[in-house]
Amino acid sequence: MSASHLIIFLHGIGASGQQLKPLASSWNGRLPTAVFATPDAPYRNGYGGHQWFKVDGMQLDPGRIRAAREGFDRKIRDVITQKGFGDRVHDVAFVGVSQGAIMALDGVSSGRWSIGAVVAFSGLLPPISILPESNRTPVLLIHGANDRTIPSVASTTAAGQLRAAGFSVELEIEPGVGHTISMSGADTAARFLQNALAR
Repeated sequence: MSASHLIIFLHGIGASGQQLKPLASSWNGRLPTAVFATPDAPYRNGYGGHQWFKVDGMQLDPGRIRAAREGFDRKIRDVITQKGFGDRVHDVAFVGVSQGAIMALDGVSSGRWSIGAVVAFSGLLPPISILPESNRTPVLLIHGANDRTIPSVASTTAAGQLRAAGFSVELEIEPGVGHTISMSGADTAARFLQNALAR
């Protein structure tokens, strides 16, 4: 039987897809008909890991985000094709962490990816125009209140901006959590995907 959905995990800067495999495995029981992918970002990071775009103190430079789109889209298209979802993009979900969350939100808010759902952990919405083409994609933003890398206000702001553009957005600010994926956050995300992808 073919998989019902494809969930693509997008790691943070200096990490790798391998580091998100335990999270994917933990969701097998909750999303038993889905298939998971944990690709590496296309660019090498100076610390030995991978990255979706360069930072060098300019993390919010819109030009950096735009320059990263080609590599991001190519990687995503390759994964979708390999998993047999080339004509089923509406059955695909992005789950991004930190820099991966930034790219996931950019992909949807720019109108490039009209997918089934987006989960963004500890992310932010790049300072670009939000286009309505993908606003049928439900979005879950999860952020630790104690995040000192990307303050949680970034997700609160993103929620308002996306809602203003017609997106359905859920926002979870987790007390006592830093720049990470908590067990409760992972549980909330799995539950959100169960509901969003059942539509």
